[in-house]
Amino acid sequence: MTCEEIESRMAEYWSKSLDKERESAIEAHLATCETCRAEEQRLGSLWRDLARLPAPEPGPGVRARFYETLEAYRDGAAAEMKHPSSGWRKTAWVWQMAAGVALALTGVAAGYSFHASQAANAEVAQLRGEVGNMRQLVALSLLQQQSASERLRGVSWTYRVEPSDTEVLAALLTAVNHDPNVNVRLAAVDALRPFAATRTTRDAVIQLLQGQTAPIVQVALIDLLVDLKETEAAQELRKVASDSSTDVGVRQRAQWALERLQ
Repeated sequence: MTCEEIESRMAEYWSKSLDKERESAIEAHLATCETCRAEEQRLGSLWRDLARLPAPEPGPGVRARFYETLEAYRDGAAAEMKHPSSGWRKTAWVWQMAAGVALALTGVAAGYSFHASQAANAEVAQLRGEVGNMRQLVALSLLQQQSASERLRGVSWTYRVEPSDTEVLAALLTAVNHDPNVNVRLAAVDALRPFAATRTTRDAVIQLLQGQTAPIVQVALIDLLVDLKETEAAQELRKVASDSSTDVGVRQRAQWALERLQ
């Protein structure tokens, strides 16, 4: 089996729903492929944690929300089967399914009695951490795809990770600077907003303005700096406003931003 085939089968492998032949093929591949083995060990802990969750019955409201979530993902699976696409899209859907089920189960766990033991609470906290790791994995993987539409999906996934996630932040900054598709770059600029609470991120946004050549992206960055009330950007905005080689519309927007930030 190839690494791509292994990725598409891991959810079934972890849930013990494969036949013996396929299970043996996966185990044989994991024994020889260090990359897949490391990935299985990291993500497989999520499924093992799910199996150890305590069994008390949740309230009726939580149960209803769980089945609504599950039904939504079943509908998504049916739509994907009707409109098959690349192998990665199928793999990405597996991760989305896994993350969705994990989130639903986290909701179930949250409905347990407030008298649950400290050990159970610790397991739920660990599960939430694994869900966060899954979201990060999906976002970073999609941002590396060749298809611009897949990279746009990756940008949308970044809204689901913690604003303190430095790996996702670095991926967004790279997308703004280097992605060949202007729509992906614009979406990445917007996705930086949740991360902008730190000084490091704000300084990075100012730096982004220096290397941009696409006028529409330059304007988006200028608007972001104004929305953030980033007075530290004044020096860079003056450079843009006075640079005769810069698009006239961008120069006018930079001058407008300087007036707003005074």
